[in-house]
Amino acid sequence: MSEGSEAQPDPVAEAWNAIRALSPDLIDKALVEAAYADDVIRSLFPMVSHGSLQFSRCTRFPWSRDLPSVFPNGSAGFRVMRLHEPGNSTIGEVLSADEAVRMVRDNLPVGCGPAVDGTPDDLPPLS
Repeated sequence: MSEGSEAQPDPVAEAWNAIRALSPDLIDKALVEAAYADDVIRSLFPMVSHGSLQFSRCTRFPWSRDLPSVFPNGSAGFRVMRLHEPGNSTIGEVLSADEAVRMVRDNLPVGCGPAVDGTPDDLPPLS
């Protein structure tokens, strides 16, 4: 690093740190930790909304809308969905956080990560 320059913060790492620090009333902690433990998913930009864990290929609004999301499934388990497709397409329902993360990973588009510091306009097309 040159003299006088400072390392730029990593927005993906900062988002993961913030989400990992959230109350269990806001997001299932086992789900967050299972997602964080996966190197590919950890390279994506995470977001929490209404108890769901969502992912983006970019770090700035409007986030990409092309990756699976994980929602709590009532009192037990998780539903993995393509939230931004017509009809909010359900990929599957599973009981454990690890299974939900595996389902997200298995349904990621090829070449979707790591997240780009920018908006969807800055993203390369998916193959």
